[in-house]
Amino acid sequence: MGMTFNVYHDNQGVEKILHLDIVPRIIDHAEWKHLEAGLKQRIYALNLFIHDMYNDQKALKDKIIQEDLILGSKDYLKACQGLTPPKGIWCHITGTDLVKDKDGEYYILEDNLRCPSGVSYMLESREIIKRAYPDLFNKLGVMPVSDYPAKLLKMLQFISNKEKPVVGVLTPGIYNSAYFEHSYLALQMGVELVSGIDLITKGKKVYMQTTKGLQQIDVLYRRIDDTFLDPLTFNPHSMLGIPGIFEAYKAGNIAMANAPGTGVADDKAVYAYVPRLIKYYLGEEPILKNVPTYLCREEKDRQYVLDHIEELVVKETNAAGGYGMLIGPKSTKEEHAKFRQLIKDNPTNYIAQPTLSLSTVPTWTDEGLEPRHVDLRPYILYGETIEVIPGALTRVALKKGSLVVNSSQGGGSKDTWVLYGDDTNGQSH
Repeated sequence: MGMTFNVYHDNQGVEKILHLDIVPRIIDHAEWKHLEAGLKQRIYALNLFIHDMYNDQKALKDKIIQEDLILGSKDYLKACQGLTPPKGIWCHITGTDLVKDKDGEYYILEDNLRCPSGVSYMLESREIIKRAYPDLFNKLGVMPVSDYPAKLLKMLQFISNKEKPVVGVLTPGIYNSAYFEHSYLALQMGVELVSGIDLITKGKKVYMQTTKGLQQIDVLYRRIDDTFLDPLTFNPHSMLGIPGIFEAYKAGNIAMANAPGTGVADDKAVYAYVPRLIKYYLGEEPILKNVPTYLCREEKDRQYVLDHIEELVVKETNAAGGYGMLIGPKSTKEEHAKFRQLIKDNPTNYIAQPTLSLSTVPTWTDEGLEPRHVDLRPYILYGETIEVIPGALTRVALKKGSLVVNSSQGGGSKDTWVLYGDDTNGQSH
């Protein structure tokens, strides 16, 4: 079906097929309601945090989080200081990663607030599995996910100040790892798929170059990293962006999802402070817990990590995709020594967490049904309200005993069935 993702560092060829396991993961309604409440709370608090960091910086003044951690971060965009994005929303689309421990409790693993990917695999996997089990969906009462593109479009239209805004998906192009998803979502929403060379700015407005001349575009669902958006404001060497788009954005002539600057809340070191930020901004206890996190920038934590590196997972604060990390129990003494040195050389760049005994789900293998470790990535849209899509991308570590679920490192996926409950419009079970 053309469902692929690209792996840049692989010499065997660029495009990879995403492995889909035929056995769905099933989540009952009560469990899902708990997740939904926790995710809404977290997204709401993170949005307030991002706005605060670019405006009043109250959390810095009140010493809830260290100033150098934010202002020294490569993801803190000084150009966004004093900005309020359309409707006050920064993180419109989030793909939060969760894991379930052996105690049955869910923990937030990371917040993906920049350009979270994978939703197209969730949607297409559902279509494939529906063909495999056509009768089971109605019998079990599985909540639908197919209206995600319509909900995404509605949210994108909501953040524009125009009645009938022209919407586009901004892609870096065909060589991007998630290009399949960019084109898929544009097609499903019935909007334009554009790259930097298709757009120009004039008079602080953004236009598409079409065969009929220039057409103004009002909203962009951007899948380009912040710093590549505008070579005049950010990275001057960017060939992907549109010169002048940031000025058009500041002038209110174009809306972008997610807003530039959201990356400041997507740092693995900031992650450690999110429970504190929820209490600070909302005055509430966090519904969903973080994985306990050691910040190597803090001396006591750093010493603990250096002494117990064999038991811990060490992560680079700015890395993603399962790279820049060490899984202590599965690593060699040489790798432990190398990471000890990396931490000593640049402690701010590393965090560490205990290795959770991730839950497993039945997965089809060459030996039949076997347990494999999984995580969960639900998608949350923040428009008129915050909405958690009742399904998720379940990523599976296909190698026996492996904890790495990233598709770029040999992981696969499963369809995730969230069941209707008595308080929903579907069947009750």
